[in-house]
Amino acid sequence: MPKSAEQHFSVHCPSRLLFDQIADKWSMMILTVLDASPQRFNEIKRRLEGVSQKSLTQTLRRLERNGIVQRRVIASSPVAVEYSLTTLGRSLLPPFRAIYRWTIDHLGEVESARERYDLTAG
Repeated sequence: MPKSAEQHFSVHCPSRLLFDQIADKWSMMILTVLDASPQRFNEIKRRLEGVSQKSLTQTLRRLERNGIVQRRVIASSPVAVEYSLTTLGRSLLPPFRAIYRWTIDHLGEVESARERYDLTAG
């Protein structure tokens, strides 16, 4: 393996941390929700069944810190917060769509593999 490739697996490689922060399930789902249009916090929460308020808040902050999501305070009564994708965030959509398509295309094979594994592992 070339030395540059080995460095990507180093615990100190910044790409490793970034990958961890953008490739988790909530990040991918949030970006998908924001693909169509900017959304308020509660709308994102309603669309992501099972996400806790804490997880959603932490994930949105992390995405905002990484320049993937933009947060905008809307002066209304009560004050609302809206999230949207940045240009950088939009650049993640094609690879995320490809991963999602792969899961749909190969779900049957994966389920079969799980069943075979479970039969022999028990």
